[in-house]
Amino acid sequence: MAIIDKPSDYFNTVLYTGNASASRSITGVGFQPDWLWVKGRSTAYYHALWDVVRTNKSALYSNATNAEDTGTGGTLGSFNSDGFTLPNESGGFVNNNGTTYAAWNWKAGTSFTNDASATGIGTIDSSGSVNATAGFSIISFTGTETSSQSVAHGLGAVPELIISKSLAVADNWMVYHGSFSAQDYISLNTTAAKASASSVWTSLPTSTVINIGDNAGVNDNGAMIMYAFNSVQGYSKFGSYVGGGSNFPFIYTGFKPAFVMLKNTSATGGWLIADNKRDPENIVDKKIFANLSNAEGTDNVCDFLSNGFKLRTTDTSQNGSGNTIIYMCFASNPFVTSTGVPTTAR
Repeated sequence: MAIIDKPSDYFNTVLYTGNASASRSITGVGFQPDWLWVKGRSTAYYHALWDVVRTNKSALYSNATNAEDTGTGGTLGSFNSDGFTLPNESGGFVNNNGTTYAAWNWKAGTSFTNDASATGIGTIDSSGSVNATAGFSIISFTGTETSSQSVAHGLGAVPELIISKSLAVADNWMVYHGSFSAQDYISLNTTAAKASASSVWTSLPTSTVINIGDNAGVNDNGAMIMYAFNSVQGYSKFGSYVGGGSNFPFIYTGFKPAFVMLKNTSATGGWLIADNKRDPENIVDKKIFANLSNAEGTDNVCDFLSNGFKLRTTDTSQNGSGNTIIYMCFASNPFVTSTGVPTTAR
């Protein structure tokens, strides 16, 4: 697969300050986002996640088990060519006057549908939006809450990260990572370590389908959404490392990071999110946790380098000695472009 020379065509972070105006448009993304994740930085508000596949544009909350929020404050106005329009509510949790926000944006873009009985791919019909170039797919389907099912994801490659949520009922977010064994899972909205259950992922995903059990987090008897990713050279990486405690490991990604999310799977700990817009210089020290509504905190996390990131913390959640930490990382620049141009460190 070709190197992505301009990662900001597929992922970008935008920062803004709330002004309490209804239906406010946020621009500067550089493309129409298909998955949008917003978090208040200076005030404790829920994380809000929207995607283009769920046409009702209702918020999901990564730090909670809630079903979709179909209320006025939870309904996104629109996805636009260079950004998005916030809910039609004066203020609200994503536009409170004076509150600073981070908005993380991903591009999918190509619609797909799969009739499982007609194609022989999977056992449950699915549809969504996929970007094989960027290794990202949004998958919508109606769950059956019966074991040993599968849904097509459209990537054409084996997913290395899957994030799943029931839309109709309150239940945990379920996550699969490429470093896991077949039935391992972890929950995005909790601090819990990795666990295993055949009711979640029945077997490893393939280049065509995601294999699921009857757990409500992956196959509720109703509407479901999944976000699936595979690594793309120069753009994204989904891997793991062993924490060093008082030693600071370097993690090679092959690009300069723009966004990283870390989670200790061996022990309890939060899902830390860092990015290059909130922290344009090293050391990266502005901490938001996907499982918490807390305002942004400050503490040493890591350095973003030209070809990866280096830990700068002894915190168990990100660098517990001997613990396995998984990561989700997206690029600001490839280490070397397709034309041979190298990137520089910060």
